[in-house]
Amino acid sequence: MPEGHTLHRLAAEYRQLFGGEPVRVSSPQGPFAAAARRLDNQALTSTEAHGKHLFLGFAAVGWIHVHLGLYGKVRFGDGPAPAPVGQLRLRIATDDHYADLRGPTTCELISEVEKKAVHQRLGPDPLRPDHTGDAAWQRISRSGTTVAALLMDQKVLSGVGNIYRAEVLFRQGLDPRMPGRSLSRAQWDGIWADLTVLMRDGVRDGWIDTVRPEHMPQAMGRAAREDAHGGEVYVYRRAHQPCLVCGHPVSTETHAGRNLFWCPACQPPG
Repeated sequence: MPEGHTLHRLAAEYRQLFGGEPVRVSSPQGPFAAAARRLDNQALTSTEAHGKHLFLGFAAVGWIHVHLGLYGKVRFGDGPAPAPVGQLRLRIATDDHYADLRGPTTCELISEVEKKAVHQRLGPDPLRPDHTGDAAWQRISRSGTTVAALLMDQKVLSGVGNIYRAEVLFRQGLDPRMPGRSLSRAQWDGIWADLTVLMRDGVRDGWIDTVRPEHMPQAMGRAAREDAHGGEVYVYRRAHQPCLVCGHPVSTETHAGRNLFWCPACQPPG
């Protein structure tokens, strides 16, 4: 599932290509067809993301709410748009550009009130400048659930997926299996600050790099990582390989239904 930086990149690209002008809206697959007819030839007035949720605003009608889920993808292209093929849920187009959405978990037209309700059920997003980590800290500091599980709970913290979860805990030297209530405020502030930097880098670059300069392949004289999911990382998908910092084998286990990766030496219990 795409992590939060991807949705913020999508919001920026929709805004850049279509913002402020009337667009053609269609749903060749059908399920969004009635809403598409209401939006057709209306102006796209705003775009934003909150965690893994994308919002495309049409002031005269409402908001398109998109959650990509596991299989959703957006493809942008130069106009004229080709004839639609396959399961195309939503197409937004002008004479110059088009954007095709396929396979989302959610694609719905909602009101401003309904949009606010989505925001209210989500935790703070490190990529939104109007958010701080305070609300997440209030929940984490009272919880007996592991830090690893809490970071993936979108009601606690929005936009963090398995890669950012594993990598920020490694970078902060924290045992992923410690309960939230054992985390100090200083440790939480370190997590929040680090996520803000890492995820902004992800928005800028379009992939996830979490390795500090001194541990990059050129600095260490090692081979570059080859993985379609992103760039250089410390522990994510590096099970049983030597830690880039201490050389200890990276551990893995299934944790709350997801694969967890950590270095037992760099992230000791307690």
